[in-house]
Amino acid sequence: MGRIDHTEAEQLAAGRHHDPFSVLGYHQGWVTALVPDAERLWAMGEEEVELSPVTHGVFCGKWPGGPYRLRAQNAHATWDFEDPYGFGPVLGEIDEYLIGEGTHRRLWQVLGAHVITHEGHRGVHFAVWAPSARRVSVVGGFNNWDGRRHQMRRRGATGVWEIFVPALQAGEAYKFEILGAADVLLPTKADPLGFGAEHPPQTSSVVRELGLHPWGDDAWMGRREAVQNIHAPVSVYEVHLGSWRRVWNEGGRPLSYFELASQLIDYVVDMGFTHIELLPITEHPFEGSWGYQPIGLYAPTIRHGRPEEFAALVDAAHRRGVGVILDWVPGHFPTDEHGLRRFDGTALYEHADPKEGFHRDWNTLIYNYGRREVSNYLLANALFWLEEYHLDGLRVDAVASMLYRDYSRPEGEWVPNRYGGRENLEAIEFLKAMNAQAYGGAPGIITVAEESTAFPGVSKPVHEGGLGFGYKWNMGWMNDSLRYFARDPIYRKHHHNELTFASSYAYSENFILPISHDEVVHGKGSMLNKMPGHEAEKFANLRAFYAFQWAHPGKKLLFMGQEFAQAREWAHQDALDWHLLDDPRHLGVQRLVRDLNRVYRTQPALHWGDCEPEGFAWIEADDAEHSVYVFERRAPGAAPVVIAANLTPVERMMRIGLPEGGEWVELLNTDSAFYGGANRGNLGLIEAEDLPWSRRAQSAEIYLPPLAVVMFAPKSGARRGK
Repeated sequence: MGRIDHTEAEQLAAGRHHDPFSVLGYHQGWVTALVPDAERLWAMGEEEVELSPVTHGVFCGKWPGGPYRLRAQNAHATWDFEDPYGFGPVLGEIDEYLIGEGTHRRLWQVLGAHVITHEGHRGVHFAVWAPSARRVSVVGGFNNWDGRRHQMRRRGATGVWEIFVPALQAGEAYKFEILGAADVLLPTKADPLGFGAEHPPQTSSVVRELGLHPWGDDAWMGRREAVQNIHAPVSVYEVHLGSWRRVWNEGGRPLSYFELASQLIDYVVDMGFTHIELLPITEHPFEGSWGYQPIGLYAPTIRHGRPEEFAALVDAAHRRGVGVILDWVPGHFPTDEHGLRRFDGTALYEHADPKEGFHRDWNTLIYNYGRREVSNYLLANALFWLEEYHLDGLRVDAVASMLYRDYSRPEGEWVPNRYGGRENLEAIEFLKAMNAQAYGGAPGIITVAEESTAFPGVSKPVHEGGLGFGYKWNMGWMNDSLRYFARDPIYRKHHHNELTFASSYAYSENFILPISHDEVVHGKGSMLNKMPGHEAEKFANLRAFYAFQWAHPGKKLLFMGQEFAQAREWAHQDALDWHLLDDPRHLGVQRLVRDLNRVYRTQPALHWGDCEPEGFAWIEADDAEHSVYVFERRAPGAAPVVIAANLTPVERMMRIGLPEGGEWVELLNTDSAFYGGANRGNLGLIEAEDLPWSRRAQSAEIYLPPLAVVMFAPKSGARRGK
């Protein structure tokens, strides 16, 4: 096209032209430009040509060819700039093909905002998927948030729009202004693939460069697979970064990623946890959602710093031998207008029918997993975190809500699948694809499902018909154990099976035993206050609970604050009550958890068989009358560990069977004065006798303190290392 006609000029000036790149820029000897606040405009190159005004802000003039810049002038200033419509496309045909097919595994490398050099000029390339839009513009302070200035180029049938804006740099705030299919201007949208965001309550995306952090974790990455497999000790400290600790002399602000890289990681190493699990740090508008209603799935929240600073936190953990797991939320997203909701004026990421696309429990929307572009968006996001930030695992939130179409819905308020059933077949296929892609693309990682139903094969490999997760949270164990320990000990004998039942299914999945944030919010109280009795009994019960958790088959997870018996319910707006460590009882619980991690790590019998039936055997499972439990943990070629629990406030002398003879040492006794107990026990040692008991050839008479758990190991094989 050559000289623009007045009608098209009016459409451009109004921001309603269907294909601005076909008109703006250089075409057939003419340069056309849209600069709304210019009164005069020149094209500058080997020649200088003043362009003539066609309508408000639109100028056109003949140009002999070759590179040019624009010079604009109004009553207040004169400025020179490169014409964004003088640049060709950035996306290639292969990228277009893969995006259209929904198979672009590294979607973040082509969509979003990227600082690049294009046709010899440094600037930012913006690309976004909005297939039903009539016009998409990138807006920001660089163009006075004026959607007419940087109207984007549509790339064929893929529904992707792109533009290269020269001279822009990292740190620019931006959004997309979208004219929907019905010619309705939508609320400005944050970038679905934005790598950064403004501080809430501001809602713009921010141009951020990836790959700025110089990684130094090669040693960790090389051995990661060995330290995260089912036979390794995995003990997870779950953390909400905003409330772990605060800087009170600076207005109570949360710690930065840099501060966390030293303070949090030092603490986790000292406590002996092998991993930290972060409540979602993906950008989220509402602080009170704790990150579980994310909008910026590709952006670590700015609340603690920039992306490279988050990378520094992960790197610091790895250099100290600590793995990092991210809570990942592909199950729902909030309805905030600047987010994914009706992104291009249609139900693009979500279902159109609220019976399929709306979560009643959380007032959030549900991704349309059956749409290939949406599935691609989420699959690429999983790989993004594993590759770009070296994360060691993803814990997938609310899996049960994804698996079932009738989740938390009454009859008539859900849509059956194509076979008439309740399973969400598209979500199931998505989860399988996510796990296959994650394990295939990032060796040594783990994925974890928060799944509260009996859906089969959650942690079974995809090629064997399972969902493909590495681990599943054992919600049954958690519910039964908490219910049991909350009972007055006088009634526990009537509910003895609440602690034995889990052993009947402990190996049906690869389980993690979780005491998560969900158990200490919304009126549930703290772990300490779940326990019955007077203060001393509460602490004794809690110490016994933790020892039972660490001794039971399954990997371990504990939410922050519970390791020192936080007395009040967790509140996201406050720091943990670290002052409680001035109280010997709270300090004792912290010491116990530290030692539980040490014993769990150094005794192969306590971790090798977490997911293997060969690693566990009951010695005494039926003594309901005394609420006593005795069992054995074992591993090939390693010393066994025998655990005895007395869950009444009555001290007991009793005989227990032992798997071998000789002297046995007390590895750990929750009644130790070091942990805040009364220091009752076996003076550190028991002697096995050749007296058969409980189907064992040897046995020993032991003392069991009230409300306590004691662990024993053969003296010759006990490991007391760090």
